[in-house]
Order: sequence, then C-alpha cells, then structure tokens
Amino acid sequence: MNADAKALAASFDLEKLTPEFYDDPYPTYRALRENEPVKRLASGTVFLTRYDDLVTTYKNTKSFSSDKKREFAPKYGDTPLYEHHTTSLVFNDPPSHTRVRRLIMGALSPRAIASMEGDLIKLVDGLLDAIAAKGACELIEDFAASIPIEVIGNLLDVPHDERGPLRDWSLAILGALEPVVSPEAAARGNKAVADFLVYLQTLVARRRARPGNPERDVLTRLIQGEENGERLTEKELLHNCIFLLNAGHETTTNLIGNGLVALDRHPDQKQRLIENPDMIKTAVEEMLRYESSNQLGNRMTTERVELGGVMLDAGTSVTLCIGAANRDPAQFPDPERFDIARTPNRHLAFATGAHQCAGMALARLEGAIAISRFLARFPNFAVSGAPVRGGRVRFRGFLSVPCALG
Repeated sequence: MNADAKALAASFDLEKLTPEFYDDPYPTYRALRENEPVKRLASGTVFLTRYDDLVTTYKNTKSFSSDKKREFAPKYGDTPLYEHHTTSLVFNDPPSHTRVRRLIMGALSPRAIASMEGDLIKLVDGLLDAIAAKGACELIEDFAASIPIEVIGNLLDVPHDERGPLRDWSLAILGALEPVVSPEAAARGNKAVADFLVYLQTLVARRRARPGNPERDVLTRLIQGEENGERLTEKELLHNCIFLLNAGHETTTNLIGNGLVALDRHPDQKQRLIENPDMIKTAVEEMLRYESSNQLGNRMTTERVELGGVMLDAGTSVTLCIGAANRDPAQFPDPERFDIARTPNRHLAFATGAHQCAGMALARLEGAIAISRFLARFPNFAVSGAPVRGGRVRFRGFLSVPCALG
C-alpha cells in the first residue's frame, strides 16, 4: 500500500486528472500529504496538501500574493475573463482587497444576515412544498441550486423575472478557473462575463436613479460607498457584483448538495441529526470539512521563501489544496470519518486570514436552514440513482442527484 501511495503521489498531475480522481480525490490527496506534501508539478506549480502549510500561506500575504495578473495573463489573454478575475475581491491584495472587502462586509453585517432568516425559511419551505407535490426530486436543480441564486438575487435586489440567466453565467465564469480550460469553456466564460456586465450596467443605472435601503440592498451600499467617501470605481463595482453572485452561488449549492448526500451515505449520522436537530450547526461545519465546496486556492510567491522545509523562488505559483488539508490527521482526529458532532473543527473551507470568505456567515445560515428543513420534511429521503459529479477539481459538487422522498 505504501509503495502504491508513493507511486500515486509521484504520478500526480493537476492537468491530467482521471475519472477516478474526480469521483474521489481523497486517496490521492492522502498519498500526496504523506509522501510529497510540497509537490512540484510539471507546470512549475507547487501543490500543498498539509493543513499547517495552508494556514502559513493564507496568513502571510506579504510573501504569498493573491494578485493574479501575472498568472492569468497567459491563461486568458486580453479578454473579459482576465478583466473580471483580476478585478474581483478574491484575486487582489491589500490595500485594494481591504478597501473592497470593507464595503462588502458592511452590507453583510450580523444584523443584516439575521434579518434574512425569515425570507430564507419562506423560500426553502416553498421549494419543499413544490418537491412534496411532485413526490420526488432532483436534489440539485429542484433544491440546492435554487436557494443561493434567490438569496444573492435578493441581496442585489435583482427583479425575479430577470434572474433566469444568473446560474448559467456563474457556472460558465467559474468553470474557466479550472486548471485546464478548453477553448469552448473559455468562450462560454468570456461571453458570460460580457453579457453579465451589460445587464449590470442597466441594473446599476436603475439603482442610482432609485436607491434601495443600504442596510439590506448590497448593490445600493456598494454604489453609495462609505460615509468617509470610500467608493468603488465603476469597473470595481460591476466586477464585484459578479463576484458576489459567483462566490455565493456554486459553493453554497455544493454545501447543500454535498451535505445531504453525505447524510444519505452515513445513515447513522443522518439518524443522529434527525433525533438531535439542534446539532445542525456542528453538522454543517463537518459537511464543509468533509466535502469542501471549494477544494483549491492559489497564491504567487513575491520573494524567496521557505515552506514546509522546501525553498520556493519568487514568482512560484502555489496551489493550496483545501480538500486535502481538511482531512489532515495532524489537525483532525480520524479525518476520514464523517462526524456531525466533531469539535473542534477548524476547517479551511472558508480559508483563513485576510481572505477568509466574506460571506461565510450567510453560507452557514443557508446551509443550516436548507438541510435541517429538508431533513425534517423528508426524514426518509434516499438517493435513488447514481449522482452525477460536476467534473471539476476546484469546485466539488454534484450536477444532479436523483432523490426519493420515502
């Protein structure tokens, strides 16, 4: 087994992944963590799989940059995808990152998120009513994917009859972040950015003419900026609206879908949660750890730096494997076990440090309400056919999960 693990680690190539890897990457991540935790890939990228190495990288923003201009220029060229992914919050360093994050966080305050709970419950219950009427469901399309689109649509106050294209735009833009991007995927991503920008220009113009309540309407808050005069440029405003949709859409869809499938595959934990519904918060944290919605992050070294006993030259691209770090036995006892009561549970599903997810409190609320109310309504639910994975390495989730209600 040890020889097999060494061979698996030695042959790993992020640009040549197998169907078996997409189905279950964790044996590969374990082999890398145990044998080559700071793995140099053929592309020159360094691939990290240990929890402590990821935390070090996240917290050292001076040596490990999030600015993607150098990395994305050859990948995308002079395209809408390049402009978007080098303007949005997540791919920038302080002070630009700090300024934009402060404006977004002001609109996602604890009070603002708490005020969303009633509408979120109403949304989830309406979806459950529709599922009950059908007598069966496709877990992603009928439920998991429908929730974050409506939540982000409400945050930006996008009219309901204009939300149709949002999910496809998001999937196309995020799909272009994969390690290997086909010409077709790049074309879809570029068209999605261009179409989204055209729509947002209209939406922003309407909101400037008729502002909403900045305590609840994120778009109005971003337009108006801070009282001290801090404002986003028009380009920053538009691209960070796209970022808000993308950041809050696929990852939360994956949390809900992955979480419900994990419960189905671990009937003892499912029954435990049914009998102890107040455990939903720790259950959601374990779902985030066990099947992290976002599996990969990236940094670029700005100087020669030592990491995990290996010297990295300035300009080295670094891939942070969140999915591997969240199963590191040095941090999580018995990490392959799904345990809804696990505590402490300092997973990295939302990263850590300066770039910790700005919307994590909202994602946790969406996950807790969606999963707990689905389970309460359909305690005997069961996956009724082969789930279809999304075929992505960066974002781990399902495209479809057929489900019987029991």
